Amino acid sequence: MTERLACAVLGASGYIGQHFVRLLADHPRFELTTLATGDRSAGQPLGETWHLTEPPPADLADRTLVRTSASRLARSGVRVAFSALPSGLAGPLETELTRRGVAVFSNAADHRMDATVPLLVPEVNRAHLGLLASRPKGRAPLVTNANCSTTGLVLGLAPVLPLLRPKLVHVVTYQALSGAGYPGVPSLAATDNVIPYIAKEEPKMREETVRILGRLHRGRVHDLRLTVLPHCARVAVRDGHLEAVTVEATRSPSLGELERAWSTFDPLAALDLATAPHPAVELRHEPDRPQPVRDRWAGQPARARGMAAVVGRLRWEPPYLRFFLLSHNAVRGGAGGSVLNAELALDEGYLGSGGKGP
Repeated sequence: MTERLACAVLGASGYIGQHFVRLLADHPRFELTTLATGDRSAGQPLGETWHLTEPPPADLADRTLVRTSASRLARSGVRVAFSALPSGLAGPLETELTRRGVAVFSNAADHRMDATVPLLVPEVNRAHLGLLASRPKGRAPLVTNANCSTTGLVLGLAPVLPLLRPKLVHVVTYQALSGAGYPGVPSLAATDNVIPYIAKEEPKMREETVRILGRLHRGRVHDLRLTVLPHCARVAVRDGHLEAVTVEATRSPSLGELERAWSTFDPLAALDLATAPHPAVELRHEPDRPQPVRDRWAGQPARARGMAAVVGRLRWEPPYLRFFLLSHNAVRGGAGGSVLNAELALDEGYLGSGGKGP
């Protein structure tokens, strides 16, 4: 039987942290041994802090949350930490963990733009994992996933990028309340309302998109030359970020070519990654799809529920391609994205012997 790597969830009392717990509870390659949190929730059973609509895993509901400490985690034998810590707090702790030999897969923004840290969406820029070869000597791997809206956008763009060779992408996001964490946006601010501002969101989408779609060459990522113009708004939806995308292209493929590119996009098909969706993008032809309530849990097999992006309402009037896309912000754009990153790093040999990584 394959050895399971001992892992911890950092921020296990939060919304993304508990999606980590849900995804790792019975994972075939990672064994969840530690649920770490801040001082406020430390000492409580997981079940008393649970925020998700489905109940906590039965064998973990009574597990006690412990205070987050790099030294304690390293001494406990944890080899991998999944970080759902708030940006700002996450950065120093994640760095210290890698110094102590614990690999970190982070949902936080602190290290996303670091030159030697992969900002990874495996179906889109798997090659960027090679940045780990340039990490400081003696450090364990540190890998980040992207902003939740960026993740959906690059999944929607990647299949058609070679066909279109775009020079401009305009995107309007309709972002779910859970993107602000728990308890999130106050109900009186969200009800009967759309909030047309999310702090730091638009710069993140601009910078992260061109980095993820860029090329790794001689140990560094060269950003894609592409103008990205986002408008980000918060809407009264629990989960699932909807995005309206307009691409200005320099090439004119047929609509059929574009549809085939999305329908056949499955670059991880040959790998045995438990959380990878097959296909990575689901194409809908109904005039009113995708919708958060109906499409946020897209993804097959069962473990990959919520991991596929959904594309629909295609309108191709060269040079402009318009479409809507939807992705589950807390799963694909959050915990599930980091778990998939860890599965790929393990497969590539960066988390142990037997692979091609250092």
